[in-house]
Amino acid sequence: MFTGIIENLGSVEKKTFFGGMLRLTIKLAKPVNDIRLGESISVNGVCLTVTKIDKDLLTFDILEETKAKTNLDDLKIRDMVNIERALKANDRLSGHFVAGHVDNTGIIRRKELRNGSYVFHIAVSKELIPYIVPKGSIAVDGISLTIVEVKGNIFSVHIIPHTYKNTSLSQKSNSDKVNIEVDQLSKYAANLNKTPR
Repeated sequence: MFTGIIENLGSVEKKTFFGGMLRLTIKLAKPVNDIRLGESISVNGVCLTVTKIDKDLLTFDILEETKAKTNLDDLKIRDMVNIERALKANDRLSGHFVAGHVDNTGIIRRKELRNGSYVFHIAVSKELIPYIVPKGSIAVDGISLTIVEVKGNIFSVHIIPHTYKNTSLSQKSNSDKVNIEVDQLSKYAANLNKTPR
C-alpha cells in the first residue's frame, strides 16, 4: 500500500526483454541504503518487486499484463519515473490509499500554465469515469492528486509548483501516456450502488 506522495525520482537506465517479460533497471536520483530484495516499490504508480540491487540501481521484472495496462513499456532510456516505497504502519497518510494496481492509462490532452501552477487535462476510458468525481482523489503516475473537474471522459487536476518540480510531470507533454489508479473508496461506493437490495 502506498500514499501517492512521491519521495524519490529515478531514470530508466536499461530495458531488456525476455520470455514476454520486460526487465527495467532504474537509477535512483537519491540513493537509499535500506532497500531490500523482494521489497515492493511504486514505479510510476505501479507496485513492482525489487529483483536486483546494485548501489543506486534497482531492477524490476514486469509481466505481460502489467506491460499492457501501464506506461512502463513505453519508457525510454533516461526517462524520469516517480518512486515511492510502501507505507509503514505508523506513517502519516498525507495523500490517499494507493494500491499500486493501475486501472488503465490516460492521455494528456492539454497541459497549461495558469496563475503559477499547471493544469493537466487527461482523457481516460469511459469505464473509469463513474469512479472519477470532482474533489475526489486519483493517482496519476503514482501521484496523489485531487480531481478539479470532469467533462465527458476528460478530467483535470491542478499541479502546484512543488509537485511539478519534484515529479515526472515536469517532463510530460500533450499526448503522453500516464498511469491511472482511481480511488479505492470510489470503487467500493460504486459497487454498493450496484448491489441489489
